[in-house]
Amino acid sequence: QVQLVESGGGLVQVGGSLRLSCAASGGAFSIYTMAWFRQAPGNEREFVGAISRSGTNTVYDDSVRGRFTISRDNPKNTLYLQMNSLKPEDTAVYYCAADSRFMTSTMRARAEAAYWGQGTQVTVSS
Repeated sequence: QVQLVESGGGLVQVGGSLRLSCAASGGAFSIYTMAWFRQAPGNEREFVGAISRSGTNTVYDDSVRGRFTISRDNPKNTLYLQMNSLKPEDTAVYYCAADSRFMTSTMRARAEAAYWGQGTQVTVSS
């Protein structure tokens, strides 16, 4: 069983950048497809992007494609989300997620995962 801890959230102005990290422990990190989700107040949780076990394949939601980049460092057991050109609508709690069963496309389609972090708040002010 893997434990996930996000960090790096905060308050940023429109057009700014943030990098989120997700530290994994308790499991073999490289066996998990990893993903980022977010949830804004009053909204359902939504898929942001996912990365394959090796890091060679990524998928993104249309709302963030071209602005956000997911990466992972398997030896460091860490997942990243680089967020650029941030918009007020990016304001949400961001969660990392892990699942050894699914490919990236499946995590996008099903919007579910076996393991979740506690979330980190990102607020974009205009």
